[in-house]
Amino acid sequence: MKFSAYKYLLAYLSPALVIFSLYQDDLYTFTSVAVLFGLLPALELFARGSVRNLTEIEEEIALRDKTYDLLLYGLVPCQYFILVLFLSRVSLDSVPFYAKFGQMMSFGMACGILGINAAHELGHRRTWYERLMSKMLLLTSQYMHFYIEHNRGHHKNVSTDEDPASSRLGENVYSFYVRSIRDSWLSAWSLENKRLRKEGKNPVSPANEMIRFQIIQAGLLVVILFTFGWETLGWYLGGASVGFLLLETVNYIEHYGLRRKKNGDRYERTMPVHSWNSNHPLGRLVLLELSRHSDHHFLASRKYQILRHFDESPQMPTGYPGMMMLSLVPPLWFRVMHREINKFKNKTTDLV
Repeated sequence: MKFSAYKYLLAYLSPALVIFSLYQDDLYTFTSVAVLFGLLPALELFARGSVRNLTEIEEEIALRDKTYDLLLYGLVPCQYFILVLFLSRVSLDSVPFYAKFGQMMSFGMACGILGINAAHELGHRRTWYERLMSKMLLLTSQYMHFYIEHNRGHHKNVSTDEDPASSRLGENVYSFYVRSIRDSWLSAWSLENKRLRKEGKNPVSPANEMIRFQIIQAGLLVVILFTFGWETLGWYLGGASVGFLLLETVNYIEHYGLRRKKNGDRYERTMPVHSWNSNHPLGRLVLLELSRHSDHHFLASRKYQILRHFDESPQMPTGYPGMMMLSLVPPLWFRVMHREINKFKNKTTDLV
């Protein structure tokens, strides 16, 4: 099983490409963007993923193997090394503007593909130190509220109109960005306020994690400003924005057009049919099985290495990187996905 664990070293492809890109001062600063959202989607067009699931014995072995956890934990220092490297490189006067833009995009790749994705996995863990690492990663993208809204909001309301992060049929990705970013942030405040009131605590107090998140994020901005100056702060905010826009693009494609039925005042249980799935191998490994999203929502406590394929879940025509690129061109996205939805409707009545 050690060999099985080490295949996830491919998750380190993103930080390796980003570090290479940050050390450049010419068009090679765009290397990470070109590979992750050019070469990778092209390769996945010709790749067919395996639908095989681990046996119960293999799952037990994988859960006992700490290699999987160590590979995940190692992404945290990688992201912080990339943050410091990015800030120091983009602050150099010798680097031309277009190259700094490439460095900003590369840092955004790290935030979205490395930082937030690993934070998502760690945020579902039970130990305090894993949850702390999740928040540390989200800090680099100024998106710490995701920890609250995703775990206590999105997983409860997924594939309903009550969930900001579940895209609606006919909604383009750009409209979705506005709605999801705004409403997810407001939802996190609401969820935290409700938690504190339920516990008999004052929401306007240090006990409010959202207040602490805003202070911590502002503190990072102040440190960057006084250490590197206004220009570098601007590049950092640009890169962080690229990171959380990548997250929101993933949110957009994961549940597009899928809805849970409402029975009276309650929705049916979240099932594998309520998330788009992808077994394309490169995306699975680079994104730590995020693309096996149907099982993740069916049972959020399952670690990435044991996520399963379900025959009944709707399947994306290609991997996550390719679908993310497709979503940026709404007419093509609608043409492809509405065809897939119609095919899926012929197999199930769970789609509204």
